[in-house]
Amino acid sequence: MVTTTPLEEELRRLAGSVPDPELPVITLEELGVLRAVHVSGPGRVEVELTPTYTGCPAIEAMSADIERILHESGGMAEVSVRTVLSPAWSTDDISAEGRRKLAEFGIAPPRTTRDLASEPIPLSLAIRCPHCGSIDTELLSRFSSTACKALRRCAACREPFDHFKEL
Repeated sequence: MVTTTPLEEELRRLAGSVPDPELPVITLEELGVLRAVHVSGPGRVEVELTPTYTGCPAIEAMSADIERILHESGGMAEVSVRTVLSPAWSTDDISAEGRRKLAEFGIAPPRTTRDLASEPIPLSLAIRCPHCGSIDTELLSRFSSTACKALRRCAACREPFDHFKEL
């Protein structure tokens, strides 16, 4: 069991409060990409981040934002952000609050593997419209504004929306 100090908990809270650069309605903590924060010495901290997918271009912006907030608000002189690829990030890592915020913002959140295991196996993936709640939606493009989202349209209200793909 890994124990954390009060300082590490505070630095994690600060780093976790950074908004995702591609989805600024949720934080890195809510997205589940912030893996660990370790104080490695006086004024030095190491942060571990897991990108949503290998090669994610937002990882550089996330790292820079974490460095900035830990320098400014956390009083850390040296901040090292390390990309960790194992275990791989999964959409199951998105918190319930993050899922709520995505839906509120108009992005259909991904279902969890727990949700998928408790439901009958669908013939096609039913994605609920975040605007009206209908499951009568259609895929317009496998990729949307980012590689981790697909573009869909609701047949009921005719509104287009992003769907955060299950990974």
